[in-house]
Amino acid sequence: MKKEGKKEPPLFDGRRVKVSQHFVIALSLVSILGFIAIISQTIFEKVITSYVESFWMAIIGIGLIIEVRIKQLVNIRREGLTKNNFTHLITIIIGALAIIAGIFSFPPIAVTTAAFQAIKGIISIIAIIVIIIQTWIIG
Repeated sequence: MKKEGKKEPPLFDGRRVKVSQHFVIALSLVSILGFIAIISQTIFEKVITSYVESFWMAIIGIGLIIEVRIKQLVNIRREGLTKNNFTHLITIIIGALAIIAGIFSFPPIAVTTAAFQAIKGIISIIAIIVIIIQTWIIG
């Protein structure tokens, strides 16, 4: 005898992904910078990866700050710290850290301490998670 159970619908069946235009622009800029770095290294034999890395961090930070609804953060005084406000507050802090990491990883400044490298790695991992969530999970 066969048991008939409920069939679960596919994970993304009928869902539409909502990605903001600012987010798409930030991803496009990151892709273009990566392409420029590859072309520069292969065709012109100029290694500009350290410059590209600092611009990536700055673009990721600016993209995160743009994604935050800053008007909702103004409501913290009235509403207090809610779940929604807290996520926006954390996102803007991570965005600011990414911009600072981009500035300090610019080659003329070039801060290369172990703690700074760890911060850049954590920001990169968070950015990857945000990209995955916004691109494939949010519906």
